[in-house]
Amino acid sequence: MNSWRKAALKVRTLRSIPIILLILIVSFPLVRMSSSAQQQETINTIFLLRHAEKADDGTSDPPLTEAGRERAAALADLLEDANITGIYTSDYQRTRQSVEPLAEQTGIELNLYDPRQLSATADLLKTLPGRYVISGHSNTTPELVRLLGGEPGTPIVEAGENDRLYILTRHSDGQITTILLRYGERFRP
Repeated sequence: MNSWRKAALKVRTLRSIPIILLILIVSFPLVRMSSSAQQQETINTIFLLRHAEKADDGTSDPPLTEAGRERAAALADLLEDANITGIYTSDYQRTRQSVEPLAEQTGIELNLYDPRQLSATADLLKTLPGRYVISGHSNTTPELVRLLGGEPGTPIVEAGENDRLYILTRHSDGQITTILLRYGERFRP
């Protein structure tokens, strides 16, 4: 090996030592943090959504539109491998149809809840370990997120905002995290 190559290699090696030390120093607290985070156990995870797009058929219990059925299929694909424990829905065609593809894919029966009794539903969900999907309405979904201790964000736009998916995780130390995602075709006001 040429002497200039040996010198260049030595300089590169010397330059990399501070970088390696910096990485070790910075990562040491992360290793300690991750081990304490592992001790924090998840009690349950709840996926909350407003029903998919409904037909404008003049009835009080309309079914989903074709776009709504596509969104329901997108939800099923998204959550197929999420190890869902239970699925809850209000007793309306649009809310049931929004989670029926997921129920069929996972073999889980739909459980009905009364959207006028959200406090009771929240109290029940707080006691259940596992992962649950809740299909509701533009006014009940954010309220249920709030009752569960999460952050509902801005009100759902009644005219077409069907793409919100809240992921609320309850931890053993009492912490609650809320993540708001979008699924299917994106709502654009």
